[in-house]
Amino acid sequence: MNKYWSKLVKALNPYEPGEQPQDQQYLKLNTNENPFPPSNIVIAKIKENVTESLRLYPDPDANKLKTALADYYNINCDYIFLGNGSDEVLAFSFLSFFKNKSSISFPDITYSFYPVYCDIFEIESETFSLNDQLEIDTKNISSKTEGIIFPNPNAPTGIFLDTREIEKLLVRFPDIVVIVDEAYIDFGGKTSIPLTQKYDNLLVIQTLSKSRSLAGLRVGFAIGHPNLIQALNRVKNSFNSYPLDMLAIEGGAAAIQDKKYFTYCCNDIIESREWVRNKLISMSFNVLPSKANFLFVSHSLYDASKLYIELKKKGILVRHFNKPNINHYLRISIGKKEDMELFLKALRSIIEVYFV
Repeated sequence: MNKYWSKLVKALNPYEPGEQPQDQQYLKLNTNENPFPPSNIVIAKIKENVTESLRLYPDPDANKLKTALADYYNINCDYIFLGNGSDEVLAFSFLSFFKNKSSISFPDITYSFYPVYCDIFEIESETFSLNDQLEIDTKNISSKTEGIIFPNPNAPTGIFLDTREIEKLLVRFPDIVVIVDEAYIDFGGKTSIPLTQKYDNLLVIQTLSKSRSLAGLRVGFAIGHPNLIQALNRVKNSFNSYPLDMLAIEGGAAAIQDKKYFTYCCNDIIESREWVRNKLISMSFNVLPSKANFLFVSHSLYDASKLYIELKKKGILVRHFNKPNINHYLRISIGKKEDMELFLKALRSIIEVYFV
């Protein structure tokens, strides 16, 4: 019964999240979730705030969380915008800065939500090619573009673009907004947030879903010049003046303040990532250099779609993108060391049985 749908809805190609089947227990290495639970401090703070006060609206500005972020990054609160996960922040950013532009640019291999936002907000876009190593090459961006966005590290490749290259981009395009999507920055990359104090056209977007183990709480934020933040607030307040609930504000602030646990989790994931990378290389896989909590891998002899299917049969989910130029790759989220041992054991058994 789609006769009531608008033409826009009929034409949409929605984003497809990683599958989460309910038919059995799976080892999930397909959605880039953090294998570690939120810190005890975060859990305690959330429980502490499950009180009768939930009948009240939350602070519309989420000042407690803003203050925690401002202290952490040594910036002013007026440089910070908060939303329900980084995806909502991204959506508001597309509306705030890219609507009615002649064309905006993002990589041809990147986060697949970007073209979805362009479709739903009716924004013209064009892609620029990655180089032969699947790295972002900013020289490939058209000089006529009126907006730029890309993840750093890129998704699904995991490859990090040096902040010096980002600064060159900001100098080259001083009159358009450049958005750097840093969902995975805490797993070995260097944030571009310090550049927001120098360039008023840079917006950096992050999330607490990955490195802070709070995917279920939905907290994202953007950092940029107050003029950019004011634009985001105008859009937000035209949709929902209370985007973050009380528990998200309290839990998010506690997660930012618990630096010790955050560092422990990130370091463990980085160590596991490099260990798995070396193991896969020893099995003759091509493994892209990653600064994210996942690896993007391929093999000249083994079909990625078949490997994906056989791993699923063994109760292990990884991500296969059936898209041009990357359909021979698998994206593998990094779990705890024991999770990755199970994955490697299953992968070896599949190769021995099906591909010898």
